[in-house]
Amino acid sequence: MNDELLGKFELTIPFERSIQAELLLLLGQKPSHGYELIQRLHESDFQIGEADTATVYRNLRRMDKDGLITSHWEVGESGPGRRLYKLTPQGEDALKTWAKYMAQQKIKLENFLKAYLQFESSMIKKEDGVSLT
Repeated sequence: MNDELLGKFELTIPFERSIQAELLLLLGQKPSHGYELIQRLHESDFQIGEADTATVYRNLRRMDKDGLITSHWEVGESGPGRRLYKLTPQGEDALKTWAKYMAQQKIKLENFLKAYLQFESSMIKKEDGVSLT
């Protein structure tokens, strides 16, 4: 995907941005209504923050406006109409960009943890009186 778009992401992603990736993935798995998306989001193992209803719908409207998803009203025989959301090809590209970004962040985090464990090990040896030179 577009490396320029990837470069716009920052090391730390505000929750308001990360929910977009989560919603795109859920919609990539299957088109859904808003209420169902909220339930699936809360049940997911990858949710980064706590999503309230207003945040989810605000992001769905923004993604619809940006062309990442499409939506249309479905009118059932009983009950009020519901909006069905579906991922677009542009949304699939955005999801791929998010996945690439997160993979890069995972590598950076793993590198940090590896360096930290080496540091921690050297501190333990230092405390035990083992010469590091």
